[in-house]
Amino acid sequence: MLTGGGDCPGLNAVIRAVVRCGIDEFGDELVGFRDGWRGVLESSYIDLDIEATRGILPRGGTILGSSRTNPYKRDDGVDLVRKTLADLNIDALIAIGGEDTLGVANKLHQDGVNVIGVPKTIDNDLGATDVTFGFNTALQIATEAIDRLHTTAESHNRILVVEVMGRSAGWIALHSGIAGGADVILIPEIPFDIDEVCRLINRRHDRGRYFSIVVAAEGATPKAGTMEVLTGDLDEFGHPRLGGIGVRLEHEIETRTGYETRATVLGHVQRGGTPTAYDRVLATRLGLAAIRGAHDGAWGMMASLQGNEIKLVTLAEAVAEVRRVPIEEYESLGVLFG
Repeated sequence: MLTGGGDCPGLNAVIRAVVRCGIDEFGDELVGFRDGWRGVLESSYIDLDIEATRGILPRGGTILGSSRTNPYKRDDGVDLVRKTLADLNIDALIAIGGEDTLGVANKLHQDGVNVIGVPKTIDNDLGATDVTFGFNTALQIATEAIDRLHTTAESHNRILVVEVMGRSAGWIALHSGIAGGADVILIPEIPFDIDEVCRLINRRHDRGRYFSIVVAAEGATPKAGTMEVLTGDLDEFGHPRLGGIGVRLEHEIETRTGYETRATVLGHVQRGGTPTAYDRVLATRLGLAAIRGAHDGAWGMMASLQGNEIKLVTLAEAVAEVRRVPIEEYESLGVLFG
């Protein structure tokens, strides 16, 4: 078993469920690879038993550690994976992660490795599942932050920009923004018009509301030629290191409207700490489905939430495309902005 990509509330609940079910129901011996795919490449692991997983259900993060290592960035990556699994007499591998981690799992399945996936991402952007664990916790944290920022914004007659996570999909921004009563919500799916943002803020002032809350996903981008944005270095999966849209919006809004504006970047606080009850239960159910699927030989599959049922879907389907906010859903909520 391994956990890859960004840490996420609920990872330990999956680990616990797999271990307890594997040992008590099937008599399995289990190991956990350290730091995602890096642990498999380097044969770095720990034994997992009932004692090793006591008390981890409410803990955030992952007791196994994580990284964004990509075995397919190494010429000998697949051979090293096979060697490690063979040396340890491992029959099956459960990979817990998002698009990148499960993308690797899908390729390894195609290369003959017995692997099953569990979907994890606070961004809620993985295909073939209605919800990923971690999203509910991140949503609660972001909403609480927006609630708290309202009082400061109103007390000082300020525009407050709240930058939340969401590289390619705006689920956290949209849902926390709606729940927190934001006046402008910017998501990656739709390039925004900075003039329209300022128009909504000015309209609030005309109506006697001298403060505004702007929620922006980290991957939100302006329409071409309207605003300068910054991007960082690429990781092993080719993704740029994001962050900075909040600060850019702070400058542009204050310059264009003349109203005092401040940015707050929630960053990693959204995916840290104790998972919500919903995420603990969902992660547990997915973990149980994964270990039972392994005993059924369901290689190349992923545990998935469909409605209120846990089902197995193909990894290929899960990573085929990013699950984004439907444009019509965003537009239907636009009447609440400004």
